Parts: sequence; C-alpha cells; structure tokens
Amino acid sequence: MTYSERAKQIFADEIIELQQLQNSINEDFDRVVEVLYACKSKVVVMGIGKTGIIGHKMAASFASTGTPSIFVNVAEAMHGDLGMISKDDIVILVSNSGETNEILNAIDPIHRIGCIIIAMTGNMQSPLAKRADYALSIHVDHEACPLGLAPTTSTTATLLMGDALMVCLMEKRRFQAENFALYHPGGALGRKLLGRVSNFMNTHVPRVEACASFCTVATEISDKHLGMTMVYDQLPDGECIGIITDGDVRRAIQRYNDVQITAQQVMTPSYKYIHQDALLSDALAIMDKHNITTLAVTETPEEKKIVGIISIHHIIDFN
Repeated sequence: MTYSERAKQIFADEIIELQQLQNSINEDFDRVVEVLYACKSKVVVMGIGKTGIIGHKMAASFASTGTPSIFVNVAEAMHGDLGMISKDDIVILVSNSGETNEILNAIDPIHRIGCIIIAMTGNMQSPLAKRADYALSIHVDHEACPLGLAPTTSTTATLLMGDALMVCLMEKRRFQAENFALYHPGGALGRKLLGRVSNFMNTHVPRVEACASFCTVATEISDKHLGMTMVYDQLPDGECIGIITDGDVRRAIQRYNDVQITAQQVMTPSYKYIHQDALLSDALAIMDKHNITTLAVTETPEEKKIVGIISIHHIIDFN
C-alpha cells in the first residue's frame, strides 16, 4: 500500500467514526447551546495535552464569533489560574477518557466558584460526565493511530463538536460579516468592512430626469450596470427625487403594459442613502435591514447631494 492510499484509508476511517458521532447527537446538544447562549460572562475552555490544544482552538473560535471565551490549562488552573474564572462563567472541561486526574481535581474548585460545568468526553459513564452539570459525548470507537494510543480520531471529533457549538451560537446570535470584521480588523474582510464607503462607491451615478421615457430608463440602467438609476427633477443640476431599480422596471411592465410611461410614474420617491465617510459595515447593515442591494451615497450626513452609488455586488468583487 502506498502512502497516499494509506492516507485515504485514514481519512475514510475517521469519517466513519465521525458519522457515528453525528448520529449520536441528541437533545443534550440543544440544552448546551441554550446554556452557552445564556452565559452572562465568558466561556472558559479547559483541557490538557492534545485536548488542550483543541481547547485553545475552540476558545479562539468562540471569541472571534461573538461568544467571549478564554482557554485555561487545567494544570496551571490548580496553581493560581483559577483566579481567571468568575462565578458567572461557564466552564467546558474537555477530556476524552473523562478520567484525567488534572481535570477531575478541578471540578470541585470550579463548582465552589459557582460555575456551570459542561463536560466534553468520550466516556459518558466517566467521573467527569457524572459530576458535570451537562455532558456532550465525543465518543469514537477507534483511533486512526495503528497502536490506538495517539489521539487522532478523538481529537478530530472534539474539534468538530466545538465547531458545531460555535456555528450554532453564531446563528442564534445572528452574527454577521460586519460583526466578524470587528474582531478581525487585520484580516482582508476586516480591512474591507472597516473601510469607508468612499473607497468602495461607484462615482458614475446612473441618472434620468423625471420626464424620461421608459426606454431611456431601461437604457440607463443597462448601460451603468448597477441595476438602478436615480431620478432627478431636472438634469444636470436638479434635485434627486427618487430611485428606479431593475425590479421596479419589471413590475412596471406587468402593471402598466405600456412603454409610454415616464420615470416619475415608475420611481420610488423615498430611497435609502449613506454618507461617504461612513463605515462599509454601516452600509451593509442598512442593506440587510431593508433587504436592498444598493445605496445612494451623499457627500455628508446633512447634504443630500448624491456623489456615488454603493452596491453589494461591487463590495463582494472589490479587491
């Protein structure tokens, strides 16, 4: 057997074990998500050894997606680091065997602080599972290690259970891309969403007069590739009085069945806008709230003069 063939076999073996774990997930998981969501302070993930490394990742994932969290090495906790834990915290103790001495020795001190304990263990009959307030099974029958000794499949299962908790909490909190950017200002997404609207807007604003024909409206929308056009009482220096989107055009065709209509008959008088110095995350929040894909951009919060258009599609494609 080649190394690549062996690698594929290891993947297949772990996938089978993970599917079995998936099938065992029950209402205990639902309860844990609700408990974590209701946490008034932070989530403290504790472990040691290989599971401690997974615990580090779990805590980091929670913290970056709206659930305040830290990792505490359980051995160090018994020598002063318990001071990092407060009574309103929820503690997740991770141990595959559920019999790790360092983990078991920490249970009573954590309970004395007043914390809820959630166990993540591969042995639901273990002392850890029985002494915790809640328990999640991460049981696997076999490790990928040929000796059955090195944590392999079990650590993958732990990682996946942590990811499942994190994603469910994200969805329950309605955690959005703009929230993610606040916690990742150094990443590409953070730099984008914390940028200014002026850096992303299109300054070639589609414009038609209120008296413009339906054909002129359709042509302007098509030529500018923004799926909309602003409507002015007169050009070039008039006042903006409305907006027409490609959706408005389609609805107008169905409603009027007459191409002799004008822009003013089709337009929506009230339109959403944002000023050019606002954060891009604010623009996305307005789009999300009103279920729209474009915003007019004004020069200042007070000045209604339109200097650009910002589109969700342009934001996504921006490099």
